[in-house]
Amino acid sequence: MKKLGLIACITFAGVFAVSAQTTPEKAAEKTTELNEVTIVKTKKAIEQKADRTIFNFADQPSLNTGSVLEGIKKLPGLIASDIAGMMYQGKQLDVFMDGRPLNISTTELNAFLEGMPANAIEKIEIITQPGAEFPATSGGAILNIITNKNAKNYLSATYTNSTSFTSYDAVRWRMNNSILLSAKNKYFGWQLNLGQNYRESAVWTSLEKQENGMNSLLSKTDADRTGRNNFVKSALTFDIGKDRLLLNYDITHNNNDSKTLGTGPGFSTNDASMSTGLRQDAVVTYQKKFKDAAKKLEFKFNYNNNTNDFELSPIANSALTLANSSNQNLYNAKFDYSQPIKFSDEGKVSFGSLYEELLFDAASKGVTNLEYKRRTAASYIELQTKFDKVNFILGGRAEDYNITGKTEETALTAFKQFRFFPNASAQYNVNKMVFFNVNYNKKITLPSTSALNPNNTNYQNPNVDYSGNPNLQPTIFDNYEVKLSAFDYAFISYNISSAKNQVINRVTLDNDLVINTNENIPAVKIHNFSVGMPIPYMLFTKGLAETMKMNVNPDTMNFLYVYTGYQYHQIPNVDTNGFWMFNLMSQLVLPQKIKFVANYNYVIPKGNYFYFIAVEPIRNALDLTFSKKFLKDQLTLSIYADDVLNTNRNAFNSFETPLLISSKQDTRKFGFSLNYKIPTKNKLAKENPNLLNKEKKEEDGILNQ
Repeated sequence: MKKLGLIACITFAGVFAVSAQTTPEKAAEKTTELNEVTIVKTKKAIEQKADRTIFNFADQPSLNTGSVLEGIKKLPGLIASDIAGMMYQGKQLDVFMDGRPLNISTTELNAFLEGMPANAIEKIEIITQPGAEFPATSGGAILNIITNKNAKNYLSATYTNSTSFTSYDAVRWRMNNSILLSAKNKYFGWQLNLGQNYRESAVWTSLEKQENGMNSLLSKTDADRTGRNNFVKSALTFDIGKDRLLLNYDITHNNNDSKTLGTGPGFSTNDASMSTGLRQDAVVTYQKKFKDAAKKLEFKFNYNNNTNDFELSPIANSALTLANSSNQNLYNAKFDYSQPIKFSDEGKVSFGSLYEELLFDAASKGVTNLEYKRRTAASYIELQTKFDKVNFILGGRAEDYNITGKTEETALTAFKQFRFFPNASAQYNVNKMVFFNVNYNKKITLPSTSALNPNNTNYQNPNVDYSGNPNLQPTIFDNYEVKLSAFDYAFISYNISSAKNQVINRVTLDNDLVINTNENIPAVKIHNFSVGMPIPYMLFTKGLAETMKMNVNPDTMNFLYVYTGYQYHQIPNVDTNGFWMFNLMSQLVLPQKIKFVANYNYVIPKGNYFYFIAVEPIRNALDLTFSKKFLKDQLTLSIYADDVLNTNRNAFNSFETPLLISSKQDTRKFGFSLNYKIPTKNKLAKENPNLLNKEKKEEDGILNQ
C-alpha cells in the first residue's frame, strides 16, 4: 500500500503541474452576421468522467483509419482477442451501439466490428460504472459505440475512404468507403450513413502438444480470408410541438469467405467456408418535453433481427462438412422518466421500466437443435444529489428472468429468478478539475446466444472442434472501484470485480482432439490497478514555471500519454500470475501543422487470462500516423503504418493441458485515409447558429436516441 500511495502522489504531482496544459483553448470566433455569442467547444481526445471514459474517434486518425475492431485494440487498458475475449481494466465488456445492446459476442462480435469502418463512428464510451438506468445484464462495464453526427439546418455531406495493404506471402488489400448525409428544418431532420468495407486478410495458426520434453504438431492451418460488409444507418426526427418523434432503421449485411489449408498427423485438408449475416435494427422513440429542460420522459420500442449462416466444405467437393444457421429476434419496450429534486444542488430522481423478449433458434443441416427463449421484465429507481462538494448516486434495479429452451435431446436447465441489483457512487470534487470517486454495483451477465449455440461456426478439421454450451448459467458480478481523476486526461484507479459462475472460453484436449467450448467456473476475482497521465514535452524544454503559465489546446500540443495497468485473475485452486499492460501515445505537431502520432501497446507475457497463460504478449504493436488538414480544414489526409515492427502475435498455454496455441495475423499494414467534408454554399453553414435556444436538446444528435 505504501508503494501505491507513493505512485499516486508522484503521478498527481505531475498532473497538477501540467493542469494549465490540458485546459482546452477557447478561441473567440469573429462574426458580423450574428448578434449572439457563439461558443466553440474543442473536442478532447480522451475524457475521464465519473462513470465513464470517452474516446474521440472522429478527430483521431490514429484510431479511425482501419476497422472499429482495430481502433478498439489500440485503446489503453483494453484487451481484445479471439481467445481472451474483450475486457477493459479487468471488467468484461458488454458492447452497445448508439445506446442499444448488440446482443452478440465472441467470434460474431469480432467479425461485426472488423467489418465496420472506424471512420463511420464519432466516439466510444466505456461506461465503467453503469447505473440503475442501464440493464443489469450489462455485467462489469459497457462499451458504447456512438455513430451519430449532429444534423444541421442545411444539407451536410462527408465522404470518407481508407485504403491499405499488407504484404506477407501475398499482397492483400483492405478498403472502405462511407458517406454521411444529414439535414434538418424546423419540422423534421434526417440522416443517412451508408458504406462498404472490403478486406483481405490471412491468419496462421498452430496447435502443439508439449509432453515429456517433446513437441508434436496436432494442427497447422493457413487461412486466406475475404470479408465484405455493407451497411446503411438512417434516422428521421419530427418535432411535434415541443415533443419529438425519432425513427431509426439500421441494416448491415456481411459476406465472408475463407480458404484454409490444414495439416496434422494423418490428415491434410483444403477447405472453403462461407459465412453470411444480416442484421436489422428498428427503433421508435417518443420524447416528451417540459418547460423545465431537466425533466424528461421517453418511450422507446426496439425490434432487432439477426440471422447467420455458415458452410464449410472441401474445395472441389459438393458435400458439406458443416451447414449451420441461426435466427434471433429481439423485442424491447421501455420508458424512462427523470425530474430535478429541490432539496439538493443539481439533484434528480429517475425511474423507468423495461420488458424484453429474445427468441433464438439454431439449426444444423436444416434440423433445428436449439430453441431458446428469454423474457426479462425490469424496473429501476435512481437518486442523484449534490451537497457542497460531494455528489451521491444511489439506485436499485429489479429484474425478473424467465429463461427456457430445449435441444434435440432434452430441455435446458431453466433460469427463473427475481433479483435486485443495487448501485451506489460518491464523488468528492476537490476542485473543478480534480475528483475522487468510490463506486459499487451488482450486475449480471446472461450467456450470449453465440456461446449457447451448440453448432460450430468456425473452421474445423479432424483434430479441431468448436461448439457452444446450451447449459451455461448467468454470471453474477459485484464490482468495486476507487478512482482519482484530474483534468480529463489523468487518473489513478483500483477496482475489483468478483464474479460467480463466470462464463469463460475453455480449450481442452481429448487424445489428439482439441475441443474449444464455453463453461462456467464457480468463482473468480479480477483485480485491476491503472494509472494514466499526459506528460507535455515542454515540461522538459521550458521548465515547470513556464509550463504552468501556458494555456494550450491539447489538440495542438506535443505530449506523451502514458498508461500503465496491472491485472490479476484470482481463481480458487488455480495458481495464477498477474500481468502488466503498457500504452504509450506520443503526439508531435510538425511544421506545416502535420500531426504525427505514435502509439505503442505492450502486454507482458506469462500472466493468466482466466484459464490461458500468455506465452507471447497479448498485444505488442507500434502504430504510426501522419495527418494534415487541407482546403480550410475540409479535407483531412492521413498516412499510416500499423504494427510497423511486425511483432504482434499470440501464443497461449491452456490450463491443465499440454497445449500451446499460437496464431499470427497479417497485422503489419500500410495505407492512407481521406475525410472530406463536402462544402456547401448555404449561408447557414457559415453562421454556425446556436440551436440550443429552441429548447430542444440537439446536441445528442438523431442516431443515438
